[in-house]
Amino acid sequence: MEISLANKNALVTGGSKGIGAAICRLFAEAGANVAFTYFRSTRETERLRTDIQKQGTKALAIRANIQRGSEIGKAVGIAKKAFGTIDILVNNAGIWKRAEIGAMTEQDFDETIDTNLKSAFLFTAAVVPLMKRRKSGRIINIASTAGQRGEAFYSHYAASKAGIIALTKSIAVELSPFNIFCNCVAPGWVDTDMTANPLRIPKELRNIIRTIPNGRVATSEDVAKSVLFLASDLSSHIIGATVSVNGGSVLV
Repeated sequence: MEISLANKNALVTGGSKGIGAAICRLFAEAGANVAFTYFRSTRETERLRTDIQKQGTKALAIRANIQRGSEIGKAVGIAKKAFGTIDILVNNAGIWKRAEIGAMTEQDFDETIDTNLKSAFLFTAAVVPLMKRRKSGRIINIASTAGQRGEAFYSHYAASKAGIIALTKSIAVELSPFNIFCNCVAPGWVDTDMTANPLRIPKELRNIIRTIPNGRVATSEDVAKSVLFLASDLSSHIIGATVSVNGGSVLV
């Protein structure tokens, strides 16, 4: 059975590269119109918009600083005006910056929490009224293994992703009566620009792979496939779940 998102309208935050771009491409291949947010325009942004349109669906690139609530509201308004409504929201935008506790500044902490967690709350709050009106919707939040087990030297990141998991479980119960299904995906190591530094060091890469029973680092597409499943009707009895995409490195 092929997954179809025909006639669905999706909004993917931080969608211009990495996991977000892979999600956008799979959604478009499944027939969805796709809007995605980005912060800095690059060749990747334009290439992604072109790739989506090649699938015969609508593509919308929205520049937004997601640390500002006003820009989040505008981004949702732009997507709604272009598509009429939003059926699928993927809260994917995030940052991962090393900061040792005791040396980490309040600004470091706030930047990560605002980007990774607060933006997910604000996008969700803006989109939920549209979904409630239609009594239908899918919300998929991108968490991390760091939110499941913690991560030394990235405590602010781990806290933000643990918050994503708790937020997902909480709103899943609230929104299920409206036929709005909320779940999250928790990737482990994924080969993206964000993790490029450790993964390009042979010794670091070998040490990382030793922790993964499947014997390899995930691709963005590995994660995107799970998001596509949760966005589809095939996941119609899955609510408040965390799908771990980590090759067996963390089993919860």
